[in-house]
Amino acid sequence: MVQSQWPYWLPLRGDLRNISPYGAPQIEGVVALNTNENPFPLPSEVVAAMSERLTAVIADLNRYPDRDATTLRAKLAHYISQGTGVPLGVENIWAANGSNEILQTLFLACGGVEALALGFTPSYSVHPLIAQITKTPWFAGSRDEEFGINVANAKKLIREKSPQLVFVTTPNNPSGTSTSIADLKELAEATGSVGGLLIVDEAYAEFSDVPSAVTLLADFPHVVVVRTMSKAFAFAGARTGYLVGKPAIVNAALITRLPYHLSSLTQAAAEVALEFTPAMQGEIELLISERERVASAIAEVGYRTLPSSANFLLFSGFAGEPSVIWQAFLDRGILIRDIGLRGFLRVTIGTPAENEQFIAALREIAE
Repeated sequence: MVQSQWPYWLPLRGDLRNISPYGAPQIEGVVALNTNENPFPLPSEVVAAMSERLTAVIADLNRYPDRDATTLRAKLAHYISQGTGVPLGVENIWAANGSNEILQTLFLACGGVEALALGFTPSYSVHPLIAQITKTPWFAGSRDEEFGINVANAKKLIREKSPQLVFVTTPNNPSGTSTSIADLKELAEATGSVGGLLIVDEAYAEFSDVPSAVTLLADFPHVVVVRTMSKAFAFAGARTGYLVGKPAIVNAALITRLPYHLSSLTQAAAEVALEFTPAMQGEIELLISERERVASAIAEVGYRTLPSSANFLLFSGFAGEPSVIWQAFLDRGILIRDIGLRGFLRVTIGTPAENEQFIAALREIAE
């Protein structure tokens, strides 16, 4: 809805009148490869265990949930400690309804009209969106032609702008490219020198072999790592995200989080998912293998993909506008993502059968 379409009686903030709601198309009856979901359903043993746990929780829905989600945070701390080798406790974790709520909580705690947030684009478009919603000025630094970050230029920009919040998405969305731990360390040093937080968005970390920024926390207390269970855990519908950081970061999140923001049902389901981590993440290696297979098929038709450490591929080299090629895939029953980046489209890695349908459509379109 554009500005002229809002009713006269609605006192909507002026700076929000021209914003479009975030979201990807939802179309029935197609192969949906546009939202970076894990395509595999939960294992049957997890469904059974989750159903049993939720049945018990439902009996107490007249009571508020644990507002601090202590049990869930303890399990998340154990999971991250095992994966990174960094000792963590409940005090290092905060959980919320998806990583987007974590991001909003950080903006509310450390942003605002007197702050500045800085990111390196093209990247996750929700970062500047939440900045605008929270009235936090946003400055967009740039990435190079391969969607990497020139660290020397980034450090210079950080020193010049003195941002309170610096965002780095790795693996990056929409490109899938990763920022090395050595580069993140340099960015952490630069951000710390101006008194800011370095927020590393690791939504796709489990699909990457690059070490996590969690390993920087001991030396850089101003580093915050944001993660989600939506991707690697095949848990998008449960909306569970979390941050990893120093206790002071968690305490700041406590100030701006809504009371009882994480339901008893969500907490219980996420706890069970973490208890079954190997089963929940059983298809990661298959998705990585399928990512390479799809990338090879894209190259075979003469298109080009960016090296991806995520569960999706950004590709280019096709003739015509992205919207035209996007429609050509949709006409063949394949829904991919037009991310508004000239010359590029993005495809999520699906099941082997879904990927085969994508490849078949790809070969037809490229002829």
